[in-house]
Amino acid sequence: RTTYSHFAIQRNDIVSRRATEEKAASSVTGEELELMLTEWDEPLVVDAYATWCGPCLLMAPEFEAAAQELKGKVRFAKLDTDKHPEMAARLNIMGLPTLLFLDKFEGSDEEGPAAKAVLKNRIEGALRKESILALCEHHYFGGPRPDQL
Repeated sequence: RTTYSHFAIQRNDIVSRRATEEKAASSVTGEELELMLTEWDEPLVVDAYATWCGPCLLMAPEFEAAAQELKGKVRFAKLDTDKHPEMAARLNIMGLPTLLFLDKFEGSDEEGPAAKAVLKNRIEGALRKESILALCEHHYFGGPRPDQL
């Protein structure tokens, strides 16, 4: 016989398991993203999204799967444009989702404290994991430019 408390215990187990699973693509604030743009140990892919955006929701598991596969090689971050409109405006986010492929700016020392990051690519619209991985391979590891996304 199943009781309400049995379901509550199962639900609590599921919720606590989800809470302990570490996401490879972390949600960041505008301030955290600003800091990430100055600390360059790995290239960075940013997913600018909104919780009400259907294509954003469809792409979220694909983005996370790509982040899991490239963990330790490429950083993945998610920016909620509704919670952080100032950063979304600074990044000139016009459509959702928007993926930004960023890398360390390799300029001369004479240029001083100028740009810390360079935008390698900007794509508006949802992508599958394979396309995200192919773009990372191209922009960060010298792979061929993907023919299709």
